[in-house]
Amino acid sequence: MSENTPLLETKDLTRHFRIGGGFSGNNLHAVDQVNLTINRREIVALVGESGSGKSTIARLLAQVYKPTSGEIVFEGKPLSKLRGRKAQLAYRSDVPMVFQDPFASLNPAYRVSHGIERGLKLHRTELSSAQRAQEAERVVEAVGLNPAGEILQRYPYELSGGQRQRIGFAQALAYRPKLILADEPVSMLDVSIRIGLLNVMADLRETEGVSFLYITHDIASARYVSDRVMVMYGGHIVEAGPTESILQEPKHPYTQLLLSAVPDPRAPLSVDAETAKAEPPKVINPKPGCRFRDRCPLAEAICHEKTPVLQELAPKHEAACHVAQRATAGASA
Repeated sequence: MSENTPLLETKDLTRHFRIGGGFSGNNLHAVDQVNLTINRREIVALVGESGSGKSTIARLLAQVYKPTSGEIVFEGKPLSKLRGRKAQLAYRSDVPMVFQDPFASLNPAYRVSHGIERGLKLHRTELSSAQRAQEAERVVEAVGLNPAGEILQRYPYELSGGQRQRIGFAQALAYRPKLILADEPVSMLDVSIRIGLLNVMADLRETEGVSFLYITHDIASARYVSDRVMVMYGGHIVEAGPTESILQEPKHPYTQLLLSAVPDPRAPLSVDAETAKAEPPKVINPKPGCRFRDRCPLAEAICHEKTPVLQELAPKHEAACHVAQRATAGASA
C-alpha cells in the first residue's frame, strides 16, 4: 500500500437517529455526508460546539454506531467488508478511543495495571504474562508517568484527573495503535494541566508514529496541537484545511464565530455577539439550505434554498459557504 494512501477516510459518512417512536417519521441528522481524511503521523482537530456531531463521528469511527449510509475506509479497506471477530479486534486495536471523562473511564475496583494488562491480553495475544507487565510499564512511562511500577499499583481514586487521562492514553498506546480517537480528552481537566495532555499527544505522534483525531470545542487548543482543522456545524463539515490557514483566514462565518471567543489579536472578529445567542441548528428532518443560516449575519436567499458543499477557496483550504465561495470567485475573476 502506498504511503500516500490516507490512513483513514470517510466517504459521505451519514448517521441519523429515529426519535419520537417508530411511527413519528422524525429523524435527527447527527452526521450528514461527511468526507474526512487522516494521514499517517498526523493530528487532525475536529472542532465544533456541543451537538454539532463531533462525538457521533468518533463513535462511528470506533464502530460503536453503524453508519446510516456512507463508508469508512481504513488503510484502503472498507470497514463494511470486515468479517469475523479477529478482524474486528484488529481494527479496534489499530483505532482505540480515549474518552472525555477520566473519572469514568477506569474501573475503581481494580488497580491501574489491570485495565492495561487486560487490554494487552485481549489484543496482543503473543505476549507472555511477564511481557505484558513489561509493556504496561513502557506505555505508562511513554505518557509521562513515573515511576511506572508505582503508578501501575495504584487504584484510580489515588490518581488526579490528569493522571487518569494519561492512563487512558497509555491503555490506547498498549495496543500499538495507528490512530487514536481522542474525544474531548482535556475538557474536564483544569486549565493548568491541559497543556501537558496536549504535549502527550504531540510526543506520541513523534515517538510512536501515532495519528490522532482530536475532538474539541476549544479552537485555541486545536491551534496548539493540530496539523489540520475541520470545523463542524449541525452535522456538516463547514470548513477544513491547514490549521494556520483556517485560524488566520477563516472563510466560514461559523469559524469566525468560534474564533471571536478566542483572546488572540490575530483572530478576526467579524461575527457579533447577537449571532452567538441565536437558535441552535435545526437537525430534525432538516430542510435544504445552510444549517447556519438562521445565525449568520451574511445569509442570503440562496442560503435558505440550497445546501452549500465544500469548495477549495485557498490552497488545501475548503469551506461550505455560498457567500465565501462567491467572494473568492469574484476576487479571482
